[in-house]
Amino acid sequence: MAGPSVIQRRPETPGTAKPGLVYPGLTVPFILVVTCFAAWGSAANLTDVLVGVFRHIFSMSNFQSALVQFAYYGAYFSLAIPAALINKRYGYKAGVLTGLGLATVGGLLFIPASLLLQYGFFLIALFVLASGLSILETSANPFVIAMGPEASATQRLNLAQAFNPVGANIGVLLGAVLILPHITPEAEKASMTTAQLAQAQSDDLSLVLKPYTGIALALLVIWLFIAFRTIKVPDEHAHFGLEERRGGALGRLWQNRHYRYGVVAQFLNVGAQVCAWTFTIQYAQDVVGVPVARSGWYLQASLIVFLIARFVMTYLLGIIRPTKLLFAMGALGVALSLVAVLSHNMIGLIAVVGISISLSLMFPTIYGVALQGMGRDTKFGAAGLVMAILGGALLPMVHGKVMDTVGAAEAYVVPAVCLAGVALYALFDLRTSRHAGPLMTEGAAH
Repeated sequence: MAGPSVIQRRPETPGTAKPGLVYPGLTVPFILVVTCFAAWGSAANLTDVLVGVFRHIFSMSNFQSALVQFAYYGAYFSLAIPAALINKRYGYKAGVLTGLGLATVGGLLFIPASLLLQYGFFLIALFVLASGLSILETSANPFVIAMGPEASATQRLNLAQAFNPVGANIGVLLGAVLILPHITPEAEKASMTTAQLAQAQSDDLSLVLKPYTGIALALLVIWLFIAFRTIKVPDEHAHFGLEERRGGALGRLWQNRHYRYGVVAQFLNVGAQVCAWTFTIQYAQDVVGVPVARSGWYLQASLIVFLIARFVMTYLLGIIRPTKLLFAMGALGVALSLVAVLSHNMIGLIAVVGISISLSLMFPTIYGVALQGMGRDTKFGAAGLVMAILGGALLPMVHGKVMDTVGAAEAYVVPAVCLAGVALYALFDLRTSRHAGPLMTEGAAH
């Protein structure tokens, strides 16, 4: 084998027990933390629906509506380092609770935003919600890694991440059922008076309030369960027993090419994911001519595909070297994106939905590969990978600008370029050997 793998397994010898997925006594805490993955999946993908909703309600361009994603993922970038400091000082549980609490406040801010009827106030509510989710995600991912043996670390993270699309499907379903079918049609707006338009806008914005209030209440319930549950992960478990090395964490992280390039790959991966999902509804409406009331179901289909593929990929990761699978999925994503660019019909829309197959593997695999062997730098390394979610803030605006300029189909060249970058990162890992810690030593040994 050309190089080490994050989740390569030791050859089992007779009489050797296979390591458990989590440490004894941490099964219930693991399940509680996994619910957080589902919770932020609901919030994130309901936000994908909002881009199309705000475009209709406020009569804005695709670029302007993409500011929804800028506010959401920009918050992820801004709060990742503070989250790392919380984790370092107080531990992962404190980080998870801080994130859940702030996200709950953000969800409740949709109540005054719906009354004020201003786009900017919705962006503020989204920013606060996403700030909490940034802290939550920065804490929950390494927390899951810390909950079990190193041999199953990346597989454990993939399993936890598999419940993210469960929540994502719930979020899109909320949008497809509670919001999109009830939005005032553009044809009706043409004959309305100014007062009627204002009332229609108020009615449409009130639709947004219901699902976000529900998410806020769900986050509060999860906070209560975790707050009153004792969760202790010994420090040596959290870092796989690695010895703390001297020198600055940032300097060590920068010198690690697998980590440095991994941050870039994660930036491109999240950008591709947000672009693909944010503009699925617009592709269905503008390119294929799907009615507004039905267009949300294609985003729902994307997330169902993503959900199924995530569980399939979790299984395949126990058989195939992660970066081999990552390269194959990156190449598949590029091909499907180009089909969407060239086929302005239902085939193109099916290709847009199919991009989710390639996306399903990427986030946890890049995360695991980039953090391999980090030891006590894991907390700051995790923050850098969450900051890479900034790709979800910036690249959709690029996609929206290209869409406004040349068309909804042609704009899918943006995720094609992003996924090509992810494939190159996988190829880089496949062509190099690593010797920076126990994980790599064990991987190289077989």
